Amino acid sequence: MPDALSPYLQATPAILAIVYIVNFFIAFTIIFLERKNPSATLAWLMILFVVPGFGILLYVMLSQNISRHKIFTLSHFEEKRINDALLYQMEDMKNNQFVYSNRGEARWKDMIRLNQLYGNAFLTQDNRVQVLTQGTEKFSHLLNDIAAAEKNIHIEYFILKPDTVGLAFIEALAKKAEEGVRVRLLLDAMGSSRIRRKHLQRLEQAGGQVAFFFPPKLFRFFNFKLNYRNHRKLAVIDSKVAYLGGFNVANEYVGISARFSSWRDTHIRVEGGCVQDIDARFVLDWRFASGEDLSIPVDYYAFTPIDHSTGIQIVSCGPDSPSTEIKLAYLKMIARAERNVYMQTPYFIPDESIYEALKMAALSGVDVRIMIPNQPDHPFVYWVTYYNVGSLLESGVKVYIYDRGFLHAKMITVDSEVSSVGSANFDIRSFKLNFECNAIMYDRSVAKKLEEEFEHDMLNSFRLTPVIYRNRSTWIKFKESVGRLISDIL
Repeated sequence: MPDALSPYLQATPAILAIVYIVNFFIAFTIIFLERKNPSATLAWLMILFVVPGFGILLYVMLSQNISRHKIFTLSHFEEKRINDALLYQMEDMKNNQFVYSNRGEARWKDMIRLNQLYGNAFLTQDNRVQVLTQGTEKFSHLLNDIAAAEKNIHIEYFILKPDTVGLAFIEALAKKAEEGVRVRLLLDAMGSSRIRRKHLQRLEQAGGQVAFFFPPKLFRFFNFKLNYRNHRKLAVIDSKVAYLGGFNVANEYVGISARFSSWRDTHIRVEGGCVQDIDARFVLDWRFASGEDLSIPVDYYAFTPIDHSTGIQIVSCGPDSPSTEIKLAYLKMIARAERNVYMQTPYFIPDESIYEALKMAALSGVDVRIMIPNQPDHPFVYWVTYYNVGSLLESGVKVYIYDRGFLHAKMITVDSEVSSVGSANFDIRSFKLNFECNAIMYDRSVAKKLEEEFEHDMLNSFRLTPVIYRNRSTWIKFKESVGRLISDIL
């Protein structure tokens, strides 16, 4: 046996030398060429040299820079149509010729302009919003709208599982495809990795189309775009009704999972001009993933007047853009707060700018409240979240730990005037790595509704006080410390 192993033992130093040479070149690339932020750089260097071979594999799969690639493209006609509409709107606002539909929009006009400039986000003012916080309610409304569809159904989800809820959802789409409705289903290849072609066979045979975002090229579980996922949750029915928020499609989202007895999330159902923006977002994602030459409707921004007045901007972000559009919107909301900030998120790993903005708001007398779950779904992420909210307590931020199942909502509301609901968490992954989509809403009634839901959730939460946090166990402190070391690449 020793003789049989001797060639491998003799080759070990050479293999280790090659690994460390590769490590050196990757480290050189990270420091001098990629110019990541210092904390992310240190985290990668630690991983590369503590676990050399595994670190190289992780780097190849997780740290590709796709910000220099233009993933989503507009035709000349589409670009001109959208840019002209946005330019005219911005000029009207600049020249005080724009008529705001409510007082809240006028107060937040600087934020509206920020989203216009950085997010290419047109302000539509003819919208109606319905807030949905329970999975059964959300899916009931969505399935009813799907059943009533006459022309087209556009669905985009991060997670769709082949369980009771997921298969029933696919069946509903297949029935509409059989009726001649054009059904397009876009899934993230990693988030929906449990879906097989056999689960989609009936939908495709009925005429429905299915595409996967960033599918693996070689092996099913070896995806070189592992770190860049389409985290959006969108549904558009007949270009008239749209859904956006935190719910995916699986048993846990309606509270029938063995792991999560109850699921608390936030989604919105919208009608009005913003539906065109959500549909345009889907079209861009679909074109990239499917290769189909699907066009944004020629009547884009030609609205049919309806009796609603909620102002909405649809803001998207992703690793293809360095602008961190949704993070900037969050930051602007917090910085402009005068009375209160209510925030719900399952993961709280913000960068320094968001962290300092929250501290500054609380120290200025703003009532800042953050709610996170008590039940983690990603242990490392949870303990970094726990550390980060704990670090804000001394500044006067009020932290609530939701204790009735899992809290997955991504919501912020400020001064009972402006709010955001969407797929983006308050973490670096959502700001820089995932493809996300949020609705920024300028409407007191919507903001008040979200605040009421937050206050109702407080009844199912306990408050994390400075005393409780300081007395946490040594084991919790250890888990926080480990998580913090790699928090910038989680």
